[in-house]
Amino acid sequence: MSEMPRRRLLDRLGSTPTLIAQHTNLQGDIDTRGALLVNGAVQGNGRVGGEVAISSGGRWEGDLQADCAVIAGTVIGDITVADKLEIGASARLHGRVTAKRIAIALGAQVEGDIACTGTEPIIQFVEKRAAVPEPAAR
Repeated sequence: MSEMPRRRLLDRLGSTPTLIAQHTNLQGDIDTRGALLVNGAVQGNGRVGGEVAISSGGRWEGDLQADCAVIAGTVIGDITVADKLEIGASARLHGRVTAKRIAIALGAQVEGDIACTGTEPIIQFVEKRAAVPEPAAR
């Protein structure tokens, strides 16, 4: 039998995520057990007991801990992921990155140390999905 297809982490969100919408600025620490989707800006530290996704227009300033993560936006701070971290081509990371499994798209920028705590090598890939365009300002 064929192996189960590898799906992007964001496609597998098991619950309804908490959403920080575009044009939203949140100041303060976040602690959640479920999934978190960031399209706006966060200033504070975060502990996410599920998946976190930061869109290409999203921005996080502070340290971030999560079970799994997909990052396409900007993060200024240390990132610690218990399992898989996917870094998209539009990602801009400034800080220490630590995860069990790491996949980095060509074009991503990481300024800081990267530590892979698992036995698998860091995977590089070409982003095949088009980024969702930002809505035009009115």
